[in-house]
Amino acid sequence: MKKVKEIMKIIEDFAPVNLKEDFDNVGLMVGDKEKEVKKILLALDCTLDVINEGKEKNVDLIITHHPLLFRKPSNITTDTLLGKKIIELIKNDISLYSSHTNLDSVEGGLNETIVEKLGFNSTEIIEIHKNSKDKKDGLGRIIRLKNNISLLDLVRIVKENLNINTLKIVEGFNNIRTIAIINGSGEGFISEAVKMGADCIITGDTTYHFASDYKEMGISIIDTGHFSSEWVVFLSVMDKIKKDLDEIEVIISNKVEDPYTFV
Repeated sequence: MKKVKEIMKIIEDFAPVNLKEDFDNVGLMVGDKEKEVKKILLALDCTLDVINEGKEKNVDLIITHHPLLFRKPSNITTDTLLGKKIIELIKNDISLYSSHTNLDSVEGGLNETIVEKLGFNSTEIIEIHKNSKDKKDGLGRIIRLKNNISLLDLVRIVKENLNINTLKIVEGFNNIRTIAIINGSGEGFISEAVKMGADCIITGDTTYHFASDYKEMGISIIDTGHFSSEWVVFLSVMDKIKKDLDEIEVIISNKVEDPYTFV
């Protein structure tokens, strides 16, 4: 059995907090560092459904990718969704820990793992993190293929390996040689990726006017949606950490779902 603080150290040894982006908030969101942990629940977001699942399954700690708290709340009451979540966690003695952009950036983290899951290799980072000691941590990866691949073949690879049924594409170049991959909301990195020679961008959460402009420039985009670019990848990364959790039971939430429904 380990205490919350010991589990925090295991996660932060893998994904140091100083690799988070400046806007982000990571670490222990709610709870007691001295609490002993027998069971952990993994989820992408801390929703009320996930908290209720944690209560039903008697978990001691929920680990999410997305932080519950991005900024300090002005109050904590049941009048707000955030307040309800915090109160439910405290009432049921469930701690909550989040590892977000530091887990994205770190070597072996989400940005590197999604490349591996798609069957590619990359040593090029779009934006190396300022606190990376060996220049191997950062957001976004560039893949340079030996042979061209068609856009539709690349779409098939993405769907199969990320368990996606539907996605959005911007049809620019059809014969792809250089790919940029940024999990989550990667729109802000597309410009730099194109400067690095990317013909196609794989990411989530692109907006209409952005997509329209890059289509005119001939750049293809595969928009998987935020959820699909992260959930299965987050679990793969957590598998690397689980081996150090010894006898602690780690379970995967079955209440995690994409907020979007495609009809």
